[in-house]
Amino acid sequence: MGYRVIGRTEDIFRGYEPRAGLEGPFVFSNGRILYYDPRAGQYWDPRSDFYVDHDEMADIHSHALEQLSR
Repeated sequence: MGYRVIGRTEDIFRGYEPRAGLEGPFVFSNGRILYYDPRAGQYWDPRSDFYVDHDEMADIHSHALEQLSR
């Protein structure tokens, strides 16, 4: 298992508090901060107030795997 240091947690999560019914916030390697909605089974983007579709999440996860494999 690998990891990547992305900065101070307080700075990254400023303005992103825990939200009722959602898990997270999670920071992805492309800089997006998303919450997971276990009822919907999808990630939610608080900036756009939309769920992220499955194809876009597949791209985000593949980008994260590429970053870790370097």
